[in-house]
Amino acid sequence: MGSVASISEAASLAFHSMLLLAKHSVHEDEAYLNVKDISQRTGASQAHLSKVLQRLAKAGLVRSSTGPRGGFTLAKPTDQITLLDIYEAIEGPIELPNCLLRRDGCMFTLCLLDGFLARVTKEFRDYLANKRLSDLD
Repeated sequence: MGSVASISEAASLAFHSMLLLAKHSVHEDEAYLNVKDISQRTGASQAHLSKVLQRLAKAGLVRSSTGPRGGFTLAKPTDQITLLDIYEAIEGPIELPNCLLRRDGCMFTLCLLDGFLARVTKEFRDYLANKRLSDLD
C-alpha cells in the first residue's frame, strides 16, 4: 500500500543519528560515536550510514575525528540545530509543489486537490523549522 507522506531512509537515519549524537554528548565524557556504534543502534548498513553522516558533516551539523577513538559528534549545540537543517542536509531544500503533474501550467481551471499538497508541504516544512534537536532530548 502506498503512503501519502514518506521520509527517505537517508533522512530517517539522519534524524536518528543526530539524536543519538545529542544524547551521547550529554551522557558521555567522550562525545564521539563511530559509524559502527550508530549502525548497530539504528540497524542501518555502515556504508549507507557513512554517506548520510558525510552529508551532515558537509552541511556543518556534525564533526568527524579519525583514529581509534574517533567518530562523529555534533558541530553545534542542540538548540541551534533544527529538524529542517537535518532534513535539508540530506534531501535538499523543500519546495512547495505547484502541480501534481509537476508542470508550470495546468489543463484544468481548478486544482484537483485545491492546493492541498502545497499546504501540507508548507505545514511539514514549518514543523521541521520550529522543532530543534534540543526539543527531542
